[in-house]
Amino acid sequence: MWIYEKKLQYPVRVSKCDPHMAKLLLEQYGGADGELAAALRYLNQRYSIPDKVVGLLTDIGTEEFAHLEMIATMAYKLTKDATPAMMKAAGLGDHYVAHDNGLFYQNAAGVPWTAAYIQSKGDPIADLYEDIAAEEKARATYQWLIDMTDDVDLQDALKFLREREVVHSQRFREAVEILKHECAAQKVF
Repeated sequence: MWIYEKKLQYPVRVSKCDPHMAKLLLEQYGGADGELAAALRYLNQRYSIPDKVVGLLTDIGTEEFAHLEMIATMAYKLTKDATPAMMKAAGLGDHYVAHDNGLFYQNAAGVPWTAAYIQSKGDPIADLYEDIAAEEKARATYQWLIDMTDDVDLQDALKFLREREVVHSQRFREAVEILKHECAAQKVF
């Protein structure tokens, strides 16, 4: 089903070691509204969505894994030269003790990722509205992450991710309209 190309969807550059920013980025790595939760949510929901829009969930769910890879790359690059003292000063002392500079699915507060973040109602319209909300929350988080760094290289990749969230939200909105039109034609509503 997938073909993996060994390159990021968009280049990730950072201009300095910044473990504090890496800590903040973990929100999009293992947080409730992050990329892992989104990818798994969409790929799970596609089993109860009509064929007319199932490809959309597959496409966007797959792209979310590409975004997860970008976030992982950012966090890695921001911490790869960090000393234990720098990790501790950034609020990542507990993380360092458990994982060194390795990644772990957790949010910015250090709370581990949980499947409870994944929503699936089984009702296509309800699930698509959930997906729109997820994309809008991710868009807002990316904006706040952009606001938290002065690293223009990092901001560039974060802006790319923010814009992809906007596109995903628009595509999910279009899918809602397609399904509403189909239901109206079948007099389901």
